[in-house]
Amino acid sequence: MTARDTGAAAAPGDRLRPGTAVTPLRAGLHLRGRRGSVTLEGSTAVPVVWGLLEEPLRSGGLGPFREGLEPGSALHVAVDTLLARLAEHDLLVPGAPSAAAADADAEPAVARWLGATARHPADAAAALAAARAEVLARDPGSPLASAAVRALAAGGLPVTRTAEAALPADRVLLTVRGPGTGTGTGPGAARAVVAGCVGGTGYATAPGSAAQALADAVALEARLDGATSPAGAEGGKAPGPGGVPASFPVLLAGAAAHRLLCAAAGLPDPAAEGEDPRLLPGTPAVLLAEARPARADHHSWLGPVRIDADRLTALAPPAVLDEAMRRIAALGERRCGPLPGPEPEDLPQLPVPLAACTLPGPPRGAPGTSRTLTGGGPRLDLARLELFCRAAELLLGEDAFTVGADPGHALGRFLRHLASRRYAGPPDHRTAVAPAMWSAHPQYRHWWTTLTGRLGTAARTEVHRLAPQAEAYRAVVRGAPQDVADHGAGTVLGEGIEATPGDAAAFAALAAVTAVVTAGSGSPAGAGAGTSGLAATAGGARPSGGAVAPLASAAARTAAWEDHRWTGGWLADLAGREEDLRSTLRRLTSGGPGSPAGAAGAPDRPPAHAPDHAPDPEPAGVLRAFGFTVLRTAEEAR
Repeated sequence: MTARDTGAAAAPGDRLRPGTAVTPLRAGLHLRGRRGSVTLEGSTAVPVVWGLLEEPLRSGGLGPFREGLEPGSALHVAVDTLLARLAEHDLLVPGAPSAAAADADAEPAVARWLGATARHPADAAAALAAARAEVLARDPGSPLASAAVRALAAGGLPVTRTAEAALPADRVLLTVRGPGTGTGTGPGAARAVVAGCVGGTGYATAPGSAAQALADAVALEARLDGATSPAGAEGGKAPGPGGVPASFPVLLAGAAAHRLLCAAAGLPDPAAEGEDPRLLPGTPAVLLAEARPARADHHSWLGPVRIDADRLTALAPPAVLDEAMRRIAALGERRCGPLPGPEPEDLPQLPVPLAACTLPGPPRGAPGTSRTLTGGGPRLDLARLELFCRAAELLLGEDAFTVGADPGHALGRFLRHLASRRYAGPPDHRTAVAPAMWSAHPQYRHWWTTLTGRLGTAARTEVHRLAPQAEAYRAVVRGAPQDVADHGAGTVLGEGIEATPGDAAAFAALAAVTAVVTAGSGSPAGAGAGTSGLAATAGGARPSGGAVAPLASAAARTAAWEDHRWTGGWLADLAGREEDLRSTLRRLTSGGPGSPAGAAGAPDRPPAHAPDHAPDPEPAGVLRAFGFTVLRTAEEAR
């Protein structure tokens, strides 16, 4: 056990991790290596102490050097402090005889690599020394297979070439196995990586079992093929005019071999080295590479077929909005994501932020056309989240499911949708709320002025209490001539269902602005397309309103002067009322059409009359794996 494990002082044989670069500062020192970095500042003596310590640390002479220091002296204390900081940041490696022997048996380049990257280089070298690799391809002499063989051999592994007729021509399976191991996931166990090319895009799967790697490859190729086809996503790339350069399969095979070598040696996967904030912790990542222009990066990936244990572990619901947006970016990645990613595209962002996404496949009854959803919200991230959830619902089956970033968000969206359907008819005995109770709401005033003043839309707002003594209100903004007085007349431009009349009116006005701006920007509308978003509008969207407020305000910093006139302060106010509103809406809609059984206690259970045995269609499985909540609703049973 090393000093890094126990928290004790550095061991006498410890050395500076190979490859560590050092930059002296005026009153300090900056050290950086493959596994960590640290900046030490505070005294001009730090570079001087380092000048005395560096040579013993690099040569393995730390023990004799420390023995020559006077116990208790200032220099001894300074050296111990500096060594402790290096150990904390994983910049020291043990220099025990066993490690030296293991390094002596390895190729010099491999020994340097392990010394620079492994927490325990001797253990990693031993794992590689016991491993055996195999490269399977339809043509073992193809450029991709040959490059993979060379890369694995350069890592110190004996490699066997095997012809496998079942593999496509542009796909190669790399496996490594240690003695006495099965198909586990520990160091030395049977592990596999698949590398392949689709057009001008290459990929390398995350390490896993051979069955998992091949399943990931099949799914990836299908998505990449869709992205490069004429009807696919615009982000896909076919080979450029010059074709794929000869160096591309070499680099791709090297990247795949690197991942497999790290798995065999028990090292962290290369995807985790760069601390890319786009990657989701606990989720495997695939490498995607493009030939022209040359680039490669990792993307969080969970395919439709999940076999290995690390693929079966679902992420917890996101605790904050930023985390939810990172997951949306992964699920909507333009080349390999299973769902359409909502983006601002070239839509106007004033007077309301807009986002759009295109659903795969034509709408019902309209072959040859695409479904484009457009939505808006008080902020672009909120509009993108709501649009993503609505797109997922449409892919799952219109109103058969409700999707949310977390259970509360999904339940809030569902209950608002249910209440909207229940109370969409004439108000009858519902109590109309006087304008004096809601017209002064600052968010309503802002969006109403935008709608009627800046956009010049003739409209009126109606607000009703859903039931006597119930703190739940439905507001509707209707486009109509000013002389229309009959309730229910005029086109519905926006709707809101909230705990106060002012909040409901504000969301209805926001939705109306979104509808008018979307229509004016030329975004698709009508059959097969609709306007979605936090501001729900006509065309099949849902009045989600403040359902996202608890997630959006969680851990959000709100200045003391940000009241409900500001979006952040408004969301914080809405979050405080959301739980009570859900309880009220559950009570008002319980037992009615579309109400889920047990909604009060278990919102994600299927309704009593829904087919429990029916498997959820994709992408429900991957949504749940990424921590999203998918609720079945009774619409599916109809």
